[in-house]
Formats: sequence, C-alpha cells, structure tokens
Amino acid sequence: MARATVLALFLSLIYIAGTAESAAVATNFIKASCRTTQYPAVCVQSLSTYAATIQRSPKQLVQTALSVSLDTAQSMKTFVTRLTKFKGLKKREYAAIKDCLEEMSDNVDRISKSVKELKNMGSTKGPEFQWHMSNVETWVSAALTDENTCTDGFAGKALNGRIQVSIKARVTNLGKVTSNALALVNNYATKH
Repeated sequence: MARATVLALFLSLIYIAGTAESAAVATNFIKASCRTTQYPAVCVQSLSTYAATIQRSPKQLVQTALSVSLDTAQSMKTFVTRLTKFKGLKKREYAAIKDCLEEMSDNVDRISKSVKELKNMGSTKGPEFQWHMSNVETWVSAALTDENTCTDGFAGKALNGRIQVSIKARVTNLGKVTSNALALVNNYATKH
C-alpha cells in the first residue's frame, strides 16, 4: 500500500514537472515570436494566457493572436454602440460615434473573415497557402485602417473630451493588438 502511494506521488511529481516545463517552453516560444512585433510587451501579455493552447505551434499562435484581436474589436464595437445611446451628444459627436461604429463593424467583419480563413485553410501548401495567407493579410491590414479611420473622426476641439479620450485609448489598444496579429501573420506567411 505504501509503495503504491509513493509511486502515485512520484508519478504526480513527474507529471507536474513536465507540465510546468511545457508551459515554460510555450511561454518562451510566445516571447520569441512577439519580438517580431511592434508592441512586444502587449503581444506577450495578450497571448501568454493561451500558452497551453499555443504550445510551439506557429499556426496556433497566429490563430490565437487573431482571436484576441477579434475579441478586442468586438468589445470595442459594443462600447461604441453604447455611446450612440448617450443623451446630450452634440450633432458632430454623434456623427463621429456613428462613423466609428461603422468602422468597428467593418473591423469585426474583416478580422472574423481572417480567423475563418486561417481555420479553413487546413494544411494547404504552395500557391494555395499563399492565396489564403494573402487574404488574411489583406483583411487584417484593412482592419487596421478601419481603426485609424475611427479615431480620425474625433480630431478637433469641438468634441467631448471624455468621449474622445476614451475612444482613442480603446482604439489604440485595439490597434496594438491588431498590429501584433498582422506581424505574426506576416511572419507565419513568409516561413511557410
């Protein structure tokens, strides 16, 4: 009986040590991959939570980065939708918020298409792989443009400072996450 308990304890320790080592390897892979991005600290922070899923898979890393960008974009769209319901907005503020909402809707659509394209491409190679990756790169790049266009509508002093600051801060974060996703997509595309 004591021998069985000691054996079970020993096997548990080996399993825990292996799991910890695996998590460290995955986290190191994420850190190394994020060095190629414009915002490496944001990249590591946003992807480390998913280290167990990513492991050392470049494709899973890209899928996760796109999913994080999509989640952030959806959250931004929800936030902007709520702003359209604020009472007392000036006509110009309301117009800028509505324009931003349209850009965020396009943004969510483009990143969503990218996530689906990457999932549906399977293990294609050669020209077919490049075609799929070109689609993803185009859509994610267009999503970055949507984000910039949203903030353009809030330029000037005629707008509510709190709304302007709040939207710009959120769009800046979304831009960093999306920029990182695009860098990881581009890196993945060139290595395969």
